[in-house]
Amino acid sequence: MDAAWIIGLAASPWLLPALFALVVGDAFLVVLPSETAVVALGALAATTGDPAVGATISVAAAGAVVGDGLCYLVGRRIGVDRWRWQRQARVAAAIERATLGVRRRTAVLVFTARYVPFARIAVNIAAGAGRVPLRRYLPLSLAAGIAWAGYNVTIGAVVGSALPENPLLAVVVSVPIAIVLGLLVDRVVSGLDARRRPSPDDEPEALPESAER
Repeated sequence: MDAAWIIGLAASPWLLPALFALVVGDAFLVVLPSETAVVALGALAATTGDPAVGATISVAAAGAVVGDGLCYLVGRRIGVDRWRWQRQARVAAAIERATLGVRRRTAVLVFTARYVPFARIAVNIAAGAGRVPLRRYLPLSLAAGIAWAGYNVTIGAVVGSALPENPLLAVVVSVPIAIVLGLLVDRVVSGLDARRRPSPDDEPEALPESAER
């Protein structure tokens, strides 16, 4: 793999459509490296001029919104209790807490979950199952997708700007930096969520009545 190959890849008309498909797929399959791809394209944009930074952010954000929206629709149409294992006491209680949490703190959870793969799926499905209004959910999802895309492209672009003559090295260096930063963000988000998580005493009085039905 040489610089010429990298430059040719960066200018490919199929690169951004492939990025869109990857980000959408990552909404369901967390093994897909969508963050890594967005960071790498940010590094290429800074070193080769292709793909354009604005286009990369727009496509990545669109893929994020579409993927999260599909998860939302799964929760809304299928729900979270169709399978037997979901109706077991402990699992059902956990799902109920997630659904209640996303109703109370929709903005916080939609934004923070975008940076935590498994939480991203759970929050978006819970938002659909919890009937969070679409007019409220969509603007939050759009803002979260743009922020996520901009964050990852910026990481790649900063590294690429430091290595303007070596696009391959810029990609190689930017990816582990993004992974480390992602782990730090995951830690911070998890810590904040644990602090904000409501205690049993904060549960609304209506819950015991709904549980009896």
